[in-house]
This record gives sequence, C-alpha cells and structure tokens, in this order.
Amino acid sequence: MSKFLVLYRSPVSAREQLASASPEQAEAGMKAWQSWAEKAGPAIVDLGAPLDGKSDVTGFSILQGDSRASVDELLADHPHRHMPGAEIDVLEFMALPGMEG
Repeated sequence: MSKFLVLYRSPVSAREQLASASPEQAEAGMKAWQSWAEKAGPAIVDLGAPLDGKSDVTGFSILQGDSRASVDELLADHPHRHMPGAEIDVLEFMALPGMEG
C-alpha cells in the first residue's frame, strides 16, 4: 500500500474562505467533508487541516491506496473540487532505501 500527499489548491486562502463563509455555508462545508471522509474510510491516514501562508496551497491530507488510480478515484467527487478555481495535487511518497519500516 502506498501513501499519497494530497494538496488542496485554491485562489482564495483558507483564512479568507473561513472568514467569508456564513454559518450555514461553514456547516454545509463541514458536512460535505465528513461525508467524503466516511466514504474514504481507512484510505485516510491523516485527514489534514487548512493551511495558512503565502501559497495557493490551502490544505492537505494524507491518503493510502493500492495505486495512484485508486486515490484519484477516491478524490473524483471530493468537496474541494466544487469550489471555483480549486485544484487537487496528488504526490506519492517515495520509499528511501534503508528507511522502510
């Protein structure tokens, strides 16, 4: 089983997204993420968190799967994809010789 770093990118910072959302929008967003997380189940190593900084990377997760294709399939209808201008990058962790375990 391989691990994958999932980077959530958006033209609007996570801080701005949180500040501009109404309580109803924030609740709907959390429900969408919770629903996705339930569907993803054991593929989630770390659900992650929003990120703050001078980058378009606004959050991350760590997932595991048998292949990149299986992770891509899991992310196909991820709630982040429903945001205008949002993108998701998936990077596979590389095993280093002598560092397995």
